[in-house]
Amino acid sequence: MILFLCFSPCKSQLHPIPAKIDGFVYKKPIVWGESVVVEAFLDPVCSDSRDSWLPLKQAFDYYSGQLSLVVHPVPMPYHSNSFTACRSLHIANKLNSSSFYPLLELFFKTQEKYYSAPTYGLSRAIIVADMTKLALTVVGESFSTAFQSGFNDSSTDRAARISFKYGCSRGLTGTPYFFVNGMPLSNSTLDYNTWRSIVDPLLSKNKI
Repeated sequence: MILFLCFSPCKSQLHPIPAKIDGFVYKKPIVWGESVVVEAFLDPVCSDSRDSWLPLKQAFDYYSGQLSLVVHPVPMPYHSNSFTACRSLHIANKLNSSSFYPLLELFFKTQEKYYSAPTYGLSRAIIVADMTKLALTVVGESFSTAFQSGFNDSSTDRAARISFKYGCSRGLTGTPYFFVNGMPLSNSTLDYNTWRSIVDPLLSKNKI
């Protein structure tokens, strides 16, 4: 039997602690201890993430203030342009915090053009330029120069990396992936009725 051992230098801190926790709150702030908290790890270039978004939004609207939702944009390594898309989301949020979710939905709507096969022969510069053009439709044309400069800003690169590392720290292996009240739920697309079957019992227990 051959046993391979891999060692890394011992460090007191494996990853730098970010200035703020990863994730983007949807519509309303979290009511800690008073609402069911759903964390959704989504890849903007993942078709399953796209398909999971609408039923999750429908559940959020149904439960109103009883459900809190936080989305973590996670660039899966097997989606070639996902990191650039996630970085675009961080740049958009930095320039106009109300543009994160409109841009996420725009990526879901147009994601097929950013799949690996259609962009195989395109340079990174061309893809960045195209994503910038897309993002400006929701961020605002006045941010054109600032948005392009965002791709040279180390803080947006770091933010996208932190999103990925945070997903890994929670055991993420694919998208979409959901946590409900901190507990892992599923790495598959859930429809509206499934969300109802999950959340209803939790709210009933809160009333006891």
